[in-house]
Amino acid sequence: MRVAAEALMMLAAERLGAKLGLIAVLHTWGQTLTHHPHVHCLVPGGGVTLDGQRWVACKPNFLLSVRALSKTFRRLFLDRLATVFHRGELGFFGELAPLANKRAFDAALAPLRRSDWFVYAKRPFAGPQAVLAYLARYTHRVAISNSRLIALDEKGVTFKWKDYRIKGRDRLKTMTLDAAEFIRRFLLHVLPSGFHRVRHYGLFAGTVRAHNIERVRQLLAAPKPRPAEADRDTETPSPAHRCPCCGGRMIIIETFEGARPARSPQPNQIRIDTS
Repeated sequence: MRVAAEALMMLAAERLGAKLGLIAVLHTWGQTLTHHPHVHCLVPGGGVTLDGQRWVACKPNFLLSVRALSKTFRRLFLDRLATVFHRGELGFFGELAPLANKRAFDAALAPLRRSDWFVYAKRPFAGPQAVLAYLARYTHRVAISNSRLIALDEKGVTFKWKDYRIKGRDRLKTMTLDAAEFIRRFLLHVLPSGFHRVRHYGLFAGTVRAHNIERVRQLLAAPKPRPAEADRDTETPSPAHRCPCCGGRMIIIETFEGARPARSPQPNQIRIDTS
């Protein structure tokens, strides 16, 4: 995630002369729950000049060269990988155990420096609502949703998955895994305690994020956002709307009418028994 952010910001500084802000979201699974770690990055279409005095917009539908970005990411990733290896921070197990030897590790990295790497770039989102919908899909999901589960029986766990190599309706398939294998694959995507799936870099990083966003609005002459409901809730509530327990603001959800007086029955509804 750090290398992806560094590659984007480095290339933007060289090609645009600007500092970017970006949100990186870690995604670790494929449709069949295999281990497929990759990072989705949301990047605005431009950045602030390095002196902070001007907004630099990218060309329409083009932010950075995908070819240049791919090469930059490859170089930075392999360099960082070699660095953590020399620090002794990598562990090799099973079939990968021989890579603990420096000569074997260097030999394994050598062809990767010559092969082509590909960074995938998508078209811009169609407005803020599409950005929020995208973030919601990737930040608060687990590896598989209940809607994809079909059956649990003596054969194992059966679920639906999509084969994205196939177009049309034929891409929807089913797979059955032994229960233990299903659980193993699912647990591959449970993040370590304290690990953040969503991270912010550049203009959006750290405690200066709010200041940077306000500065960008000024440079773009963008209208200030309307106060959110949460902001209004922070106002001091009137005594009539203050919670007697915590002192916070109470929100009226529904008002019930008071009890109505009982009506006497109509004359034609009265029954007289003379027996």
